[in-house]
Parts: sequence; C-alpha cells; structure tokens
Amino acid sequence: MDDRTQIELEAAAFRTLRKHLMEKRTDVQNIDLMNIAGFCRNCLSRWYQEAAIEKGIEMTKDEARKLFYGMTMDEWKTNHQSEANEAKKTDFKKSFEENVGSNENNK
Repeated sequence: MDDRTQIELEAAAFRTLRKHLMEKRTDVQNIDLMNIAGFCRNCLSRWYQEAAIEKGIEMTKDEARKLFYGMTMDEWKTNHQSEANEAKKTDFKKSFEENVGSNENNK
C-alpha cells in the first residue's frame, strides 16, 4: 500500500470514529471513555489541534473542539453530558493523569 492510500484510509477511519462518537453514541460520556479507554472526545480534538499546529496551522483548544464536536463545548454539555458520580470523578482523575498528564491546560 502506498503512503497516500494509507493516509486516506486512516483519515476515513478517523472520520468514522468521530461520526460514531458524535452521532451514534452520544450517550457514552467522555468521563466513561477516559476511565475505560484512556481517551475521550476532548483528547481526539486535542490531537486534531496538535496535528494542525505541527502543520503550521494556528488553532486554539476551543476551535479544535468546535471543529470536532460540530458545536461548542457548552452546546455539547447542554445536549449530551450528564453529571458524573463521585466514583467516576475519582477514576477520571487517575485516568487523566495516567493518559494525559497533570497539566491543567489539557482539560
């Protein structure tokens, strides 16, 4: 397989993952994704931002999230996010530190 085809297939897989998380499984909470898989929608949007920056494209965290979510974070939270219980919040703190780090700017 040539490099261009591989990139196109990877991009298609990413678009399918995004669509799955954003349209088919809005019931799955970010906190649950982070606690189980070590990443969430916010991580995906951050990786998108990091890739843009590597290519010389300036992009803020909020801009990346809006591109990934198709709406602002406030809109997503209002439409899809539920309150997490204390056990999930505790697990999240551990998972976030293990997978993202303790830097407050990553939240």
